[in-house]
Amino acid sequence: MQNRFTFKDLVFFATLLAVAVTTWLNMAQLNRMEQLIRGVGETLARGITVSRGPETPRESPATPAPAAGGGAAGAGRAAVAPAARDERWARAGVRVEWQPEPAFATDPSTVPGFQTGGEFVDVFEAQPQKVTPFLYADVYGTRVLDRVCEGLGTFDPATMKMVGALADAWQIDPDGLWIRVHINPRAVFSDGKPVTAEDVRWTYKDFILNKAIDADRARSVIEDVLKDVVVVDPQTVEFTFKDAVFSNILITMGEPILPKHYYSQFEPSQINPSTGLLMGSGPFRMQRIPAGPQDLASQWTPGNDIVLVRNERWWAGKAPLDGMRFRVITSELPRLVAFRNNEASMIVPTSPQYNTVLRSEPDFEKSAYALKWVNMRSGYSFIAWQAGPRGETGRTTPFKDKRVRQAMTLLLDREKMIRDIWDGIGIVAKGPFNPESPASNPAVKPWAYDPVRAKALLKEAGWEDRNGDGILENKDGEKFEFEFTYASGGEIAERISRFVSDSYTKAGIVCKTRPVDWSRYQDITKSRDFDAITMAWGANAPESDLRQMFHSDSIAKGKDNFTQWSSKEADELIEKGRRTMDTPTRMLIWQQLEAVLAEEQPYTFVRVPPWLRFVKRDFGNVRMYKTGLVPDEFFHLRASMSPGT
Repeated sequence: MQNRFTFKDLVFFATLLAVAVTTWLNMAQLNRMEQLIRGVGETLARGITVSRGPETPRESPATPAPAAGGGAAGAGRAAVAPAARDERWARAGVRVEWQPEPAFATDPSTVPGFQTGGEFVDVFEAQPQKVTPFLYADVYGTRVLDRVCEGLGTFDPATMKMVGALADAWQIDPDGLWIRVHINPRAVFSDGKPVTAEDVRWTYKDFILNKAIDADRARSVIEDVLKDVVVVDPQTVEFTFKDAVFSNILITMGEPILPKHYYSQFEPSQINPSTGLLMGSGPFRMQRIPAGPQDLASQWTPGNDIVLVRNERWWAGKAPLDGMRFRVITSELPRLVAFRNNEASMIVPTSPQYNTVLRSEPDFEKSAYALKWVNMRSGYSFIAWQAGPRGETGRTTPFKDKRVRQAMTLLLDREKMIRDIWDGIGIVAKGPFNPESPASNPAVKPWAYDPVRAKALLKEAGWEDRNGDGILENKDGEKFEFEFTYASGGEIAERISRFVSDSYTKAGIVCKTRPVDWSRYQDITKSRDFDAITMAWGANAPESDLRQMFHSDSIAKGKDNFTQWSSKEADELIEKGRRTMDTPTRMLIWQQLEAVLAEEQPYTFVRVPPWLRFVKRDFGNVRMYKTGLVPDEFFHLRASMSPGT
């Protein structure tokens, strides 16, 4: 019989080829999304280094292992076979990413000297005004919230890979427009009530996105990308997005989930002025929170220690410590004295303190860990220049002109600042990315100290000494003077203020220093009421979305482009980078953005510091992770294992 290739055969093979190509494209899309999730964690991990840390014969090497009964998410998680799971909640045709059961990154019960009990006292360098979720405005609020609340996901401390926290599984749209999440059925809040999909929906839709609630910072990030949050069933929730951007996974997994049954009893007019409305599902809980609207007077208020106690209902395990206490000591020397007097378990020493203590006290590390390392949360300090109208006055500052901003950076000897103020600890910053990150542009170098070039730029911008009085003036005879805002309360801050003022005075610029309490910073930045202000950005993820700080859309009130700097080129790069799912390609776009920021200098990027910590050796399982420290794992050593016994 003769074989003939008919039209029917052609149609069959064409259909088969189309199916094969479609399948391949879907697999390729899914692979790109998986690469994105891995890439988010790997982006900064390559730049994580450990300089100095715990070296003690009393502790075994860090060997990640699951804790009996579970614990904080970590590298020691034990995988559960997906075949044993019910996937009726999932969308058909999209792979379910089952998450290992929660476990400590380093199981404290396996460390010599382990016992439960005791209180850990952490010291804040400034006074937080709020710890209410999404209303707090600083790193101190984060340090408390991280112990009390949980998100759907978290970053593994050892690998920085995104893993489940409240979520035990998820699906991600290959096109990046939706994420479906399944909540661990064991998860409960500290009052014993279950964490449900409705709690997730309510947290995003009725709390964060509720414009009657002062959650401006979180809302400004989320409302730009989040389209909807829908309850699929009591344990399943689905997020849909306006666009496919790399940060969708971070927005979905990273926000603390609030108990609707607790917070919904308060009106926005009661939530907004609140200082201590904090309930979650994490390893610790507030010692005292208001039972309801009639009990608001019992909440924590500034000026008092923040006291956490173990959450005995923690669904993921049991924290070894009985509790944690956060107290405020704003001056550097009293902080160190409190540490020496055993009134603090951990402090953040200044760089000079760190070096001086280790150089002059050879026995110091017999009783304390001296930690020094770069991690995911390491950030950078900067001076922000007001490029738009200032506050209610609408006054235009000299820093609207790029040449002036460039000159201000050239007039600041940042190498000398690091030597004189921080005793040589840290490196000069050149942009918003960790210098070791692939997002950092190797061709961009920190601007060198160059007063001659600065003077030329200022003259080009119309500022020169026109009457011989040593002060720069513009063509209208107005003196170049500005106000430098900084947080009061410490010797380092005063040194920075003096250094900055002296540097610009030498160049004929009048610098008026403006010390303010840290509690006023949020109001000052929200109202744009400054000429120049110094502060620092930290991170809570390996890769940050820079739209919030540098996009012109973020100039709007409540958002974090408080310099009001605007660049069409930067806007285009930010949008392009956010929509690029391939991590290596996105890193190249961020490198281009860093070059634009280096040229425009909306900030004078000052310093990239390592984390410094002094921690009492009375506590065990103190580990320097790529994500920072995990106090949930700390324990108070048995008396026979404590220093000096």
